[in-house]
Amino acid sequence: MPAVVDLEKCKGCGECADVCPVSAITIENEKAVVDEDSCVECGSCVDACPEGAISV
Repeated sequence: MPAVVDLEKCKGCGECADVCPVSAITIENEKAVVDEDSCVECGSCVDACPEGAISV
């Protein structure tokens, strides 16, 4: 299952997008958006998110 973003917790800081090895995360309208087809479920974004807004 690809990464899932809790939009209520996400502050749009971009830390997750910065660490994603396949560039599967973009910031749109100040929220993280995961390209489910590109996500390799590595969990780097989960560890990087200071808000705890992402799960895999």
